[in-house]
Amino acid sequence: MSEKPQKSDVTDYSKTLFLPQTEFPMRAGLPQREPEILKRWNQIDLYRRLRESARGRAKFVLHDGPPYANGNIHIGHALNKILKDVVTKSQQMLGFDSNYVPGWDCHGLPIEWKIEEENYRSKGKAKPDFRDSTAMVAFRKECRAYATRWLDVQREEFKRLGVIGDWDHPYATMDYFAEAQIARELIKFAANGTLYRGSKPVMWSVVEKTALAEAEVEYEDYTSDTVWVKFPVSSPAHGALASASIVIWTTTPWTLPGNRAISFSPKIAYGLYKVTDAPADNWAKNGDLLILADVLAEGVFKQARVTAYEKLRDIPADTMDAVECSHPLKGFNGGYEFTVPLLAGDHVTDDTGTGFVHTAPGHGREDFDVWTANARELESRGINTIIPYTVDENGAFTNQAPGFTGKRVINDKGEKGDANEAVIKALIERGMLLARGRLKHQYPHSWRSKKPVIFRNTPQWFIAMDKDIADGGKAKSGDTLRARALHAISVTQWVPPAGQNRINGMIESRPDWVISRQRAWGVPIAVFVREKGDGSAEILSDDAVNKRIADAFETEGADAWYMDGARERFLGSRANEDWKKVDDICDVWFDSGSTHAFVLEDPVHFPGLAGIKRKVDGGADTVMYLEGSDQHRGWFHSSLLESCGTRGRAPYDVVLTHGFTLDENGRKMSKSLGNTVEPQKVMAQSGADILRLWVCVTDYADDQRIGPEILKNTIETYRKLRNSIRWMLGTLHHLKPDDVVEYAEMPELERLMLHQLAGQAAIVRKAYAEFDYKTVVASLSAFMNTELSAFYFDIRKDTLYCDPPSSLARKAALTAIDIICDTILKWFAPVLSFTCEEAWLLFSPGAEPSVHLTLFPDGLEGLRDEKLAVKWETIRNVRRVVTGALELERAAKNIGSSLEASPLVYVSDKAIFNTLCDVDLAEVCITSNAMVTNEDAPAHAFRLNDVPGVAVVVEKAVGTKCARSWKILPTVGEDKEYPDVSPRDAKALREWKALGVTV
Repeated sequence: MSEKPQKSDVTDYSKTLFLPQTEFPMRAGLPQREPEILKRWNQIDLYRRLRESARGRAKFVLHDGPPYANGNIHIGHALNKILKDVVTKSQQMLGFDSNYVPGWDCHGLPIEWKIEEENYRSKGKAKPDFRDSTAMVAFRKECRAYATRWLDVQREEFKRLGVIGDWDHPYATMDYFAEAQIARELIKFAANGTLYRGSKPVMWSVVEKTALAEAEVEYEDYTSDTVWVKFPVSSPAHGALASASIVIWTTTPWTLPGNRAISFSPKIAYGLYKVTDAPADNWAKNGDLLILADVLAEGVFKQARVTAYEKLRDIPADTMDAVECSHPLKGFNGGYEFTVPLLAGDHVTDDTGTGFVHTAPGHGREDFDVWTANARELESRGINTIIPYTVDENGAFTNQAPGFTGKRVINDKGEKGDANEAVIKALIERGMLLARGRLKHQYPHSWRSKKPVIFRNTPQWFIAMDKDIADGGKAKSGDTLRARALHAISVTQWVPPAGQNRINGMIESRPDWVISRQRAWGVPIAVFVREKGDGSAEILSDDAVNKRIADAFETEGADAWYMDGARERFLGSRANEDWKKVDDICDVWFDSGSTHAFVLEDPVHFPGLAGIKRKVDGGADTVMYLEGSDQHRGWFHSSLLESCGTRGRAPYDVVLTHGFTLDENGRKMSKSLGNTVEPQKVMAQSGADILRLWVCVTDYADDQRIGPEILKNTIETYRKLRNSIRWMLGTLHHLKPDDVVEYAEMPELERLMLHQLAGQAAIVRKAYAEFDYKTVVASLSAFMNTELSAFYFDIRKDTLYCDPPSSLARKAALTAIDIICDTILKWFAPVLSFTCEEAWLLFSPGAEPSVHLTLFPDGLEGLRDEKLAVKWETIRNVRRVVTGALELERAAKNIGSSLEASPLVYVSDKAIFNTLCDVDLAEVCITSNAMVTNEDAPAHAFRLNDVPGVAVVVEKAVGTKCARSWKILPTVGEDKEYPDVSPRDAKALREWKALGVTV
């Protein structure tokens, strides 16, 4: 049935047809319409209305992981914020008080870099001297202004995506009250005994001059110098090992001045090998005795260009710890005369290298761990266990690396320096180099500067992972931060579930948390310390001092810490004691990890979040964290540790993660490749709802792809959905309040569609509850395109357009479509927020002022009718056979429209035949007539293999074409008053005439 039946040559019947009428345009014009809707949301104060309407409900709080206030948003931001908005809106419509407070991360190195570049380097000005308190505070104010500017820019861009939240009252880590609470949270760690100043190897960025957390490091290809080095055995100095050397392999020759031990594994089989033939100019000489892992010996000798060798004997691994060596640089500048012990280590394998690991406790975590674990025993042997500081903050050797002072491991530009070559040259001179090479491998780089980092021993502030946590001065054995975090992970819901194993593994293996940074823009580690003789520091524990600090931060911000006289101001009467002010700042991950404390627990600044009582506390409220999968080592991780350390549990109940956004070919996006997709451009060209739909059709648990072709497909999906909504709105223009038909009075077809709607309700509600938005979109799209547009709407157009005003079938169809449209708009509202709002205002102008103030429909389960569904499955199978036969006839040009046909349906299956007895098959198949017979079908009849017992022969419809409905019927002409239409249409015309419409 065409939407606009052809006009009669004699009479124009269009005025008597219930054709769709709507102001909802076919062309969406989203780039123009969406800003108007945003303006209206602002005018009606939608956010406030949402809070008022949800008052008293259980809370579902999606706590915003703060984006960094630096630059315009990118497609990854758009994905993240849209996903959060879909969660928030859908949970609100599921019946929760789902309050979203957006936030920003504002401290840290990237902003410092921008200020240094824009305000200093580009203008030829010297960087401020941070030892000058006035200069430090002024620089911090520049950073604050920069962050504020970008926060405002990003806020408008996020709002343009259709994200509803408390945009007028967001949180920022640089808010004064936030900085005060961050300081308080740090003091809690000092109070429970887990905050300490230590000396450990940390990942250090020479370019940025700061320690880096694991979350700030990414692994990239890097070509390293590799060396095989001999450590001469010094004890026992007799027997089989006399004159032998243990061989190590390393990709960091520059760490050898810091070597203090060799690690081995008791599980590895070792042997003593003798070089029997080697080129005269070789570093490996005939007669050299070398100790190696048996499975690696062949590879080592090949690398050393040894042409022949023999194994002299096995070396029992359980005797290795009695062996001592000399440093390979012994005699070089007189600084390496100490004993190098052998230590058993679980990290040693025989996968690669030599089976031994050169151990520099100042340059590696495992090296540090094995050294400190053996410290007491080593000291009893007279071995000095002090870890040297061989490399400074500039990546240069110190005087604790004798003979190499000033040589650079990495220079200020992040390029390889001259340290490796200097060390290798010294090894050659000492006759200790066996072989050298190069290796391209994955090496840690700073994610900001993209330059390689080094491990160096530095004094830093740490939070202990394995120290018993003190409560009121008393500690319970085994109650460590690691134990608390692992337990918290086990009672948290992870979406997808694989996230649990990922973060669990990270917590199990992570070292103590380095929380200090040697920078200017951040919250200071606001403690006072007194030096101890062993290099550690005592932290001042004084409630009055701590309160003065927090109170000052609350009113002045953390700048107060750096102002003139700050030490005396905060210490008060204790200023004459020997307490020193710590000027390091907190790791920004500690900032963002504390957001739960100054957002979810602060009823003064965030009254809409007041009174959260989570299930873990016996309440009904839920807190969710949602970010990209990289945040298992970032925000999820730091928030977990911060909250477990101060509150004994995770700050969240549910953690949802999404993947990264790639281009259509699965490549990372980069401006150099020209494959970036800017959300601003997509919104300007196609609208935010297209981005929202793209987010929800993807499997966010995996990496998502986006590009011109993918967006083109998304737009086509949107177009089909919009057209279905538009048709419903246009059709419902003719529904009057007194036209509503009770369910029991509806024809079977309407009841069937409502049954299917009830089936969708179960799918959609479950999917929304499980954050499965791709299922929401896939299921509803299939329902709207296949069940509604291609089936129900197609069949019912004749009834809706042409039936008389009094027709029960027409009114029943309108009633059913009204229920369907209401439900569809609500179900799709979290996804297509603008489109459903636009449609809602036309669909229900006198109801709620926004579709987002409604709840998902409830009670649809009562519309299910399984028996009816089974019956109509049979009818639709027969319809498929008829449709197939019609398509063949149309292809052969025997018919044009299906209304030109009168199919003869042969049914040999008795059950099917009985099912069709009370069915108007012509209506269902959209033909002018149809006849069902149980006679034998002719051989040429059309059949489908999966519908046995049914065959169809398509005959031409007999009769005259109705000028109003286009049906070809023998009854056209029977009505003398309206001779060019069917009796049904004549009845309709009389009713129209009675209503004052004449033709």
